[in-house]
Amino acid sequence: MDYEALLKRGMEKIPEDVRTAGRFHIARPEVEKAGAKSIITNFLEIAGGLDREPEHLLKFLLKQLATKGEVEGQRLVVLGVFSADAIEKKLELYVKQYVTCPKCGRPDSKLVKEHEGVFLRCDACGNKAPVPKV
Repeated sequence: MDYEALLKRGMEKIPEDVRTAGRFHIARPEVEKAGAKSIITNFLEIAGGLDREPEHLLKFLLKQLATKGEVEGQRLVVLGVFSADAIEKKLELYVKQYVTCPKCGRPDSKLVKEHEGVFLRCDACGNKAPVPKV
């Protein structure tokens, strides 16, 4: 089999959504201040854009911000005053640890629970890597 035939065969095995995916963007958190609380009004949009369960992202953010909070409808209300930049930095850390594949760098992944723990399984390259517990 020649190189071109092998290349064509390999490309056919790659899912279409992986081949055509554009640059990955995280929605910028929209933060409102209400007294001693911060409200991320687009929290569920962010979780959906990352293709992660809102509960997992919630636990991570609350731990990273060392505060308490809860989801109310589409938004996250946390105790304390936090800037959009501070929350965005925490989201970038979340993406690095729980979304982006450590092998190929693609965001096309899923969190998979197994008896040994939680793993990041990459849909693009097939890599499976353990992730830290939240």
